[in-house]
Amino acid sequence: MDRQQGSVLWFTGLSGAGKTTTARCVEEKLRSQGRRVELFDGDVMRETICKGLGFSREERFENTRRIAWVSKLLSRNGVDVIVSAITPYQEMRAFARQEIPGFVEIYVKCPLQECERRDVKGLYAKARRGELKHFTGISDPYEEPLHPEITVDTSAFSLEHNCAFILSWLDKYGTVDRCALQGGYYTI
Repeated sequence: MDRQQGSVLWFTGLSGAGKTTTARCVEEKLRSQGRRVELFDGDVMRETICKGLGFSREERFENTRRIAWVSKLLSRNGVDVIVSAITPYQEMRAFARQEIPGFVEIYVKCPLQECERRDVKGLYAKARRGELKHFTGISDPYEEPLHPEITVDTSAFSLEHNCAFILSWLDKYGTVDRCALQGGYYTI
């Protein structure tokens, strides 16, 4: 029997925090359970439905609006959607939460210094040299989530641990509505 509403797992955090790596692990585990899943990576989305958008606050909001719209369409048809996008401002995540039934905010926490150390593309170094404008964590802010459903720390715990942690939340609550009823906010 098909589920009526899919969840939208929205992974937020700094560049290099481990959002996409963690999201891919969760995607793989959900697929192995026979669930229909789509993964939207922020970098890929900027090359497709969000092509041409820059990184000003307004353009970032439009990026979020587009991703939220497509996520809502898929989730209402029983597809679990996993979004891996920095989404640096509270108002953007609040908008996505308001628009998407089944929205689950997952904060992928990692210290800025560790994100810079992991940076294989050299984006942080370019941002520090002033070559990249509006770079989150350097020349633009990242507003940490106030009340995410799930927080995982990729500098303190392994990928497998974090993935299992997220899946255990989904097994227990499945949706934000059930979570709110049971008071189930997870942080490690």
